[in-house]
Amino acid sequence: MEALLENLSKLAVMTNQTLVAFNTTEQTLQNQVKALQNATEIVADAVDKTSTLNGGDIAWVLIATCLVFIMTPGLGLFYAGLARTKNALSLMFVCMVSIAVVSFQWVFWGYSLAFSNTATNGFIGNLDNIVLHNVGLEPGANSDTIPESLFMIFQCMFAVITPALAFGATAERMRILPAIVFLFFWSTVVYSIICYWTWGSHGWLAEWGVMDYAGGLPVHCGSGAAAIAYCYLIGKRKDYKKHFDPHNVTFVFIGTFLLWFGWLGFNGGSSLGANARGANAMVCSHVAASIAGCIWVALDYWRTKKLSMIGFCTGAVAGLATVTPGCGFVTPCAAALYGLLGALCCNTAVTYKRKLKFDDALDVFAVHYVGGAIGLILTGFFATEKVTSLDGGSGKGAIDGNWKQVYIQIVGTVSVTLWSLIMTFILLKILNWIPGLRLRISEEEEINGVDTSEMGEVAYGFMYSADGNSMTLNQDAKSLVISEMLQSVSFAGQSLSLANDAIELPQGTAEKLNKNPSDDTIKV
Repeated sequence: MEALLENLSKLAVMTNQTLVAFNTTEQTLQNQVKALQNATEIVADAVDKTSTLNGGDIAWVLIATCLVFIMTPGLGLFYAGLARTKNALSLMFVCMVSIAVVSFQWVFWGYSLAFSNTATNGFIGNLDNIVLHNVGLEPGANSDTIPESLFMIFQCMFAVITPALAFGATAERMRILPAIVFLFFWSTVVYSIICYWTWGSHGWLAEWGVMDYAGGLPVHCGSGAAAIAYCYLIGKRKDYKKHFDPHNVTFVFIGTFLLWFGWLGFNGGSSLGANARGANAMVCSHVAASIAGCIWVALDYWRTKKLSMIGFCTGAVAGLATVTPGCGFVTPCAAALYGLLGALCCNTAVTYKRKLKFDDALDVFAVHYVGGAIGLILTGFFATEKVTSLDGGSGKGAIDGNWKQVYIQIVGTVSVTLWSLIMTFILLKILNWIPGLRLRISEEEEINGVDTSEMGEVAYGFMYSADGNSMTLNQDAKSLVISEMLQSVSFAGQSLSLANDAIELPQGTAEKLNKNPSDDTIKV
């Protein structure tokens, strides 16, 4: 009996152990099933996110990014052509170095401060996306059809060109090293903040309803106001009252072509997709630029009775700056009015700029700020749901009965202007106090030119005198010029000989022209 009870006890223990093992196995299986379900949900979420990516939209924004990139080198050529020979290379250099410095700032923390989706205040973004943390190939909050990394690099091209625009106001007397430092910190305390106000997830201007399709506030008003502060602090050029013609109109022409070409991606790409609204933005941009260029030429011709390539190029840029904030909100007919009013207002500002108390060397304020501000206010009048609804958006201006939009646009323009003006002034004051970061070159360096004093290089293969106008050629260039002059003189002498019977010339004229020019000293 005892043996039977002992066996039954052992059997009970074994049964209990089996049940415990079974329960443990069941629990493990349940945990594994739950983990598998969680993993499936994660994969499903990832699939849902990536499934919204659109190849056509991605391709267009990639192209638009490249187009906007081209604008900064184009700006360098545009500015270099407008300046004097002795300062041309430095302007190309600061535009190119802006690409590198601002790109670093944008990747490091600029993008996070401007577009972080987790920020809850209306003033500035947070650092959740510092060094592009969590910025990957999945769509972001700004677009469901392109990767957030593509949106980031597209916006980076906007950030790159904005501070470079301001350097046109301080051309021919600014030091380059402080300008490089300025690029990083200005992009942080001015551009990224204004960008968040305008386009950020909780920016106060964005939530208030301000309309800025492609950069009237951050780019044109921001850089224009900064240009005022910069050129005011740095002072006027030594020969400010003298008139100097642009040294290379060909550079201005090529620069304008690159700017205009890139601007089609600048504005058209701001739709963030290959859609009808982006097409409308591109059409409006081209219409405004074309009309503004022609209006500017007509105004110059009315004053001088001469046609001007510089006038056309400046007018086209003014038209593009004016239509930028409204190109995705208005019709092409309204864009024609943008071009007309933009050219009239900017041309007037250029004409009377000398009455202002600062030396805006290359008309940054007169063209970019005035054009951008005019465009923002016009958008308050002419924004229409016929255009904003093309991609499912909303918004309307006074033309559709929303007169409050005009007030919102004015307040946005004034707010951005004051922030950029004040913060730029403070930043430059601080830089100017730091040893080695004095903003302006010396008077002697200004006479010699920024290229030689700051860079030790020149834009061309010849040297020039201190006034920047008359040129002293090196031996190779001198030989080429003298050879061309000899050919011209020889041709003139032959022509006069053939016409000797028909034209009565003073005695000895033909002999003097046929004389070997090498016997005389030719000064170039």
